[in-house]
Amino acid sequence: MGRANKFRGRCRTHGRGHKAGRGAGKRGGRGNAGMNKHRVMTRIKYMPKHWGMHGFNRDPSLRTVYVTCNVSDLEGMADGKDSIDLTEMGIDKLLGSGRITTALNVTVEEWSAKAAEKISAAGGSIEGDEEEEWE
Repeated sequence: MGRANKFRGRCRTHGRGHKAGRGAGKRGGRGNAGMNKHRVMTRIKYMPKHWGMHGFNRDPSLRTVYVTCNVSDLEGMADGKDSIDLTEMGIDKLLGSGRITTALNVTVEEWSAKAAEKISAAGGSIEGDEEEEWE
């Protein structure tokens, strides 16, 4: 019987004395404590991408962020009318997610091919500043 076995389960203390196992000392700190010290190998092995920066961000002036709306939202926005002006509402682009059953004439600057397909299938049309469709 080795020393470790001798003390395992002995009294209340497990061979630690009465104050040694208090707090988080037994487990080397709580949570991610010691990731740069005594748990550094755990970090390297199991959390390889956890620290540092990855990838890059484009400059905000180069990004084009559209205010978008889906085909499925149009019927609720039209309020019973047969035409809807999205440009007036501040929406830049119409996307094709969802279903539409009402024939609507939509005015918007840009739209996806799927959106145009669904609106024309419902008997409506899209007009806008851009003559060509965007994908």
